[in-house]
Amino acid sequence: MKNRTHNRLRDLIVFAMLGALMLIGKIIFEPLPNVHPLAALVIIYTLVYRSRALIPIYVYVFLQGLISGFNLWWMPYTYIWTVLWGLTMLLPKKIPTGIAIFTYPILCAFHGILFGVLYAPAQAIIFGLDFSAMIKWIIAGLPFDLLHAGGNLAAGFLVLPISRALKRLEGDTL
Repeated sequence: MKNRTHNRLRDLIVFAMLGALMLIGKIIFEPLPNVHPLAALVIIYTLVYRSRALIPIYVYVFLQGLISGFNLWWMPYTYIWTVLWGLTMLLPKKIPTGIAIFTYPILCAFHGILFGVLYAPAQAIIFGLDFSAMIKWIIAGLPFDLLHAGGNLAAGFLVLPISRALKRLEGDTL
């Protein structure tokens, strides 16, 4: 019983820190438009913690709202990162290294390019846009989504080494 309580407390602390790391990563990279390590961190956490990765993801979402305000822009954050988590969960657990080296960066880039598309339905509902206006909104944001994809692609090359290191650190607790 005592060991189980210790593990739960440890998990609570680790997941809070990982969520905070996402927020810090986003804040540090804010001078660069749509470039940050969030997609890479979501994939890393998912590879290491599987379904429990949702905990640090939603710690980040909550902290982002707390710091920047729980406003209309924040609502899509409640599902956008979950989409990436779900896509990562669909990948096989053991991907050969030669394939994983490219799979994770491509998945990161894919999420970056889709960010505006994933964000658009909420914006359409919130601001009363019809389908045509929503498509125009997506197209107008495409240059930023391309930057997002490029930054995510670069960050994605860190997924494999960091996830392996984190798995080794977690060792017997997983």
